[in-house]
Amino acid sequence: MRAGGLIITLILLTAAGIVPFVGASPEKPLVVATIAPIASIVQDAFGDSVDVVYIIPPGADPHEYQLTAGQIELLSRADVIVTTGGHLPIEKRIAELKGEGTITGAVLFLDDYKREGFRYLKEHWYNDKDNPHGVWLDPNNALAIARATGKALQRMEPANAETYEVEYRSFEERVNAIMSSYRALAGENATAVIQMPPNQYAVEWLGIKAVAAIKPEEEVPAIGVDDLVPTAEEADLIVYGIDSPKQMKDAAKELASKSGKPLAGITVFWSDRLYTEVLIENSAAVLKALSGNVPIEKPEGRDNVTQYVLVSLVVGTVLGTALGVILKK
Repeated sequence: MRAGGLIITLILLTAAGIVPFVGASPEKPLVVATIAPIASIVQDAFGDSVDVVYIIPPGADPHEYQLTAGQIELLSRADVIVTTGGHLPIEKRIAELKGEGTITGAVLFLDDYKREGFRYLKEHWYNDKDNPHGVWLDPNNALAIARATGKALQRMEPANAETYEVEYRSFEERVNAIMSSYRALAGENATAVIQMPPNQYAVEWLGIKAVAAIKPEEEVPAIGVDDLVPTAEEADLIVYGIDSPKQMKDAAKELASKSGKPLAGITVFWSDRLYTEVLIENSAAVLKALSGNVPIEKPEGRDNVTQYVLVSLVVGTVLGTALGVILKK
């Protein structure tokens, strides 16, 4: 961690309203994430080798939130700053602060992630616009963010480079086991009507195409439920965020009821939970709605990959494929 020490850091954390993912320590590098789900990726990947905090508190609108003076002071002490890519207002301000020299640590933006395989999906329902919302819900993007963070940590602390590499590889193995297992159960050519653009990233890595959205974009009004019923009737399921506003949740439930399609609730924003735990829950919720029961076994730790996925009650070769992937891990 940069000069200033543990006491100053803790005082700044409290004054700035920044939320620690874990307790700060004087020996570890300080990683600041702009939102809690990004912090969960870093914490899951690098565990006790780093201290992780996030800036935007749970419940705040990330598109409206502005940095406080205390948060700017803490960002100036961060070793690595991990963004969602750079489109949020506070991330644009972070870029300005980096350019001015106020921030001296490494700041990771979209280009850093793209070098590691990160991708924006196209909003098929909205002129094929790049979708910058909810990118962390795609585990491929989570791996890219973790890889970029690990490389930044290695550059900062070459003496601990092997530790960061080992930690990242363990995270990668767990995420890949989850992806392989649930992707094997998803089948082919399924489609979904989603509630809002972030939901796209939770389904398309599974091979389920998002063909329409109740609210197409942040700046666009929601589409009437009755107008979407014909599209929903041709889709396989409806996906919504369980942490979304009540009005939007009600719209998704009404659309499912009127179209006769199953409804899957996923978590888009969360705090103080490991990334892989939420990935399992979201994937299981989608597949349960799509094809039947997919039980969940919550991970008890970060080291045992076999604890991260439990799939059963699925007949035929799909079950054999999924369990085969897990056992090979």
